[in-house]
Amino acid sequence: MQLDNRAQTLLKALVERYIADGQPVGSRALSKISGLDLSPATIRNIMADLEEMGYVASPHTSAGRIPTPRGYRLFVDTLLTVQQIDENAVEAGMRLPAHQPQKMIANAAQMLSSLSQFAGVVQSPRRESAFQQIEFLRLSEKRILLVIVDPRGDVQNRLLLTDVDYTPTELIQSANYLNQHFAGLSFDEVRGRLTGELRQLRDDMGRLMQAAVEAGSEALAETDDMVIAGERNLLSVADLSSNMTSLRQMFEMFEQKTGLMQLLDVSSRAGGVQIFIGGESKLVPMDEMSVVTASYEVNGKIVGTLGVIGPTRMAYERVIPIVDITAKLLSSALSHT
Repeated sequence: MQLDNRAQTLLKALVERYIADGQPVGSRALSKISGLDLSPATIRNIMADLEEMGYVASPHTSAGRIPTPRGYRLFVDTLLTVQQIDENAVEAGMRLPAHQPQKMIANAAQMLSSLSQFAGVVQSPRRESAFQQIEFLRLSEKRILLVIVDPRGDVQNRLLLTDVDYTPTELIQSANYLNQHFAGLSFDEVRGRLTGELRQLRDDMGRLMQAAVEAGSEALAETDDMVIAGERNLLSVADLSSNMTSLRQMFEMFEQKTGLMQLLDVSSRAGGVQIFIGGESKLVPMDEMSVVTASYEVNGKIVGTLGVIGPTRMAYERVIPIVDITAKLLSSALSHT
């Protein structure tokens, strides 16, 4: 059912007032803040219709009304006026360090949290399970540090405990063999090719290379795929921390990350700014929580998603442009590293 202009104006006024002070909004207050020349009786009738359609609800403790997730959805989709945000100020605050992608991502999550006063999240670009260069460093007898450089220049280290005490020369020869024959390939590809070539190598050298491939594959698989900043901010949001059930749901989401990763994946496929309100997405675990997301790119290709996690009662007109601008700045920074 379509809402007429009066109903839309009243719903907009109600949502904005509720976001501002968190208290149910009564008909008398709406008559003052809506700018409409309507009697209290008319306003009550319109609000009753909005409640019947599922856009507002009446808490048991008050005669006023609050928006439902459906009401918030209509508000953000059709009634919201987005604020203008100073992009230069956001860019200055992000302090994106050149040629350090992981620090850029961490700083972007921190900036999202700082500007919104909620939690900021950035899904890291999918790491390629490939290496550009490998080095072996002898730490002590039968202890070797494996250094892996991936195609983006990120470095991962792994400790190898071996049965043989390899000489520095043997370590250099093994690393050179892997780099010359397999650089740029995934570890799965290296594993398959190396198996067929081991007959040409000394047994102990072959074992070292196999150990390096296994450890390298594990190292890249275990890297963090999501950076979250400002979770503690949500503890001061009464809507999210008012009872133990809410707290448990919220921190289970941060600890397990599975549902949040699914939500970010869905958002990256959709493109642009997406708003997930309460339980409507089936991916957000709480009716009192919303997530505002946007995908970001590297050289024109979508590689991840970032966003703000907060209460449904958030100032969407501020949070939406914060998320949008941060995504664009991160895309630009990563594309020029």
